[in-house]
Amino acid sequence: MKECVFCKIVGGEVSADKIYENGNFFSIFDKDPEVEGHALVICKKHFETVLDLPESLGSELMDAIKKTTIVLVKKYGVSGFNFINNCKKIAGQVIPHFHVHIIPRREGDNFRCWNLKKKLKSFEIK
Repeated sequence: MKECVFCKIVGGEVSADKIYENGNFFSIFDKDPEVEGHALVICKKHFETVLDLPESLGSELMDAIKKTTIVLVKKYGVSGFNFINNCKKIAGQVIPHFHVHIIPRREGDNFRCWNLKKKLKSFEIK
């Protein structure tokens, strides 16, 4: 896609420091991070959403997510992380090119992707 920033990174038109790369995916730090170490795993081929991504790329995607996360855990000493994929504009997708956010988590980071207390309470045994 001519105007896609992720495609421009793949094509070498826009520079980006890569955290990890394999045959079909690469990871970079988010330019507007939610927390320190917020990274993106991006498909080298242009697919708008996960629904367009061929199943044959699934294990390579998970490999890229895992290896990027290992780098982030070692670099930032975080105690957890979230993987987030926003699918379509209504769900918060800003760039229409498939990517997964990796959000490193620390105690007191105040990042909320949903009401965690409500979720935890719904799993309480009564």
